[in-house]
Amino acid sequence: MVYDPSQRKMHCPYCDGIETHAREEGKGMEVCLNCGASIDAGDYRSAVKCEYCGNYNIFEKRVEEEYKPRFILPFRIGKKEAVDKIAKSCGARLFMPESFLSEASVKEMEGSYVPFWLYDMTADVSFRGTGTRVRVWRAGNTEYTETSWYQICREMEVDFQKLPVDASWQMDDGVMDLMEPYQYQELVDFEPEYMSGFLAEVYNQTAQELSPRAEQKAGKNAKVFLRESMNQYTTLMPQQEEILMKNRRESFALLPVWWYRYRYREKDYDFFVNGQTGKVIGKAPISMPRVFAYSGMFFGCMTAILLLIRELLEVL
Repeated sequence: MVYDPSQRKMHCPYCDGIETHAREEGKGMEVCLNCGASIDAGDYRSAVKCEYCGNYNIFEKRVEEEYKPRFILPFRIGKKEAVDKIAKSCGARLFMPESFLSEASVKEMEGSYVPFWLYDMTADVSFRGTGTRVRVWRAGNTEYTETSWYQICREMEVDFQKLPVDASWQMDDGVMDLMEPYQYQELVDFEPEYMSGFLAEVYNQTAQELSPRAEQKAGKNAKVFLRESMNQYTTLMPQQEEILMKNRRESFALLPVWWYRYRYREKDYDFFVNGQTGKVIGKAPISMPRVFAYSGMFFGCMTAILLLIRELLEVL
């Protein structure tokens, strides 16, 4: 706050507020540590960018006690590299809007630490059923088919370490699943300093609330491992198949994601980049005017070539 002689009052040069030094307390409201402006941090944001001065604020009281992450996976990929990854994933971009990935459009692209629960659990898998193996061969003009039948019994234990489930309502669960895999050996103990220059959230849902989703993911993967152990059979006919989860343990972690939102013709197109591996998820818009322009150019060139060929043939 500075004193404005013309108004004879204290004035904030960032938000143009008058006598706003006495902040009204409200749910989700925080104060920018740089300019003092009020920031709506909502219920879950632990690191926010001030819309007035652009400063990134870390609210350390929001990452304490039960909301303190056990681990954090620091960003390895910077903003420029993330933009390059998106550009590469989109190929030549001939039919995309000209402003896609322009300097102005990527200005609002932000890196964010997304809250995840990492689960350690074991799946006990049992299978009873019948399998077949089919062998086909020819002898002279005759084709023979031999089918062998087997009674199959399988008992296996599958250990899952740091199975990730995102705990942010803002992020689409399907998209966050596609962000995998992360390289969890690079996880480090959480320190607030890692959040500097980025956005961040605390978990929106508890580990207990998300446990069914973690068990569903683990069960799906365990079933894949089970089927791979029986891939020598041509067909499988299950009689009994069970997957039981046990020894569950979870830890709260922050994982890095770049989020680029491009708005085109009243529709949002979202791109997400894994902040560690560079994996890109998203689909770019198509500019129909550019499609028509390139199509017209193509047909124009083809017409000119055909006319030239016809003239050459007439000369010959």
